[in-house]
Amino acid sequence: MKMNTMLIISAAVSAIFLNNVLLYGQTESHDYTGESILYLVSPIGRSEYKDLGEVDFNGIKARAVMFKTKVIFFEDTEKIYCDLEGLLPYRIERTISKLWGKEYIIEEYDQKEFTVVIRKFKGVKLVNEQTIKANGPIHNAVLLASYLRRNPDLAIGWQFTARVPNELKLELVSIDEITVPAGKFQAYHLKSIPEKFEIWVSKNSPRVPVKIQGNGKPAYALVMKNYNLPNN
Repeated sequence: MKMNTMLIISAAVSAIFLNNVLLYGQTESHDYTGESILYLVSPIGRSEYKDLGEVDFNGIKARAVMFKTKVIFFEDTEKIYCDLEGLLPYRIERTISKLWGKEYIIEEYDQKEFTVVIRKFKGVKLVNEQTIKANGPIHNAVLLASYLRRNPDLAIGWQFTARVPNELKLELVSIDEITVPAGKFQAYHLKSIPEKFEIWVSKNSPRVPVKIQGNGKPAYALVMKNYNLPNN
């Protein structure tokens, strides 16, 4: 299962939005430091998102986020460092544990050149390196929902383009009532173009992804079990 294609996400899903309303529009006043979201993953497993707040990253102020997924015989932990305003990733550190061992992946982003260098290690040995170039800034799917918090008015038919780093679109197709283990929500229902995944994001504050459905092979679903914001 490719968990990078999820969370808005997630869904969770890397992406950037050049829409001025998203980048510079009205924002909520909440401080999301310490925010955590627990998801149940089908067929069996769980994912946890946690905002670690503001940190020092190579002498500049950045935000750190942790995203961890556990399913049968598989565990993927991502630590993401991103800029405070645009939430564009600077660096992602991943540890992937499987039955046959561990892999370490470092992703280094250059948002001026629109590139990401991905290095894979086994132990301390570099086993693979690749550079991917996009046609615009590159984001991360785990941070995607944060952009929806910046847009006070979302209407059915609204679209935006994301790069993860491959380009895709998300479209708001409906507003649904959805029930997950965490409760019942009115939620924005977004679909990817092409139709690889769907995301439901709670309509009311704090606008969190309550369900992510992957439509590929294998199919998967994440449903929110618990949400916690210590500062509230």
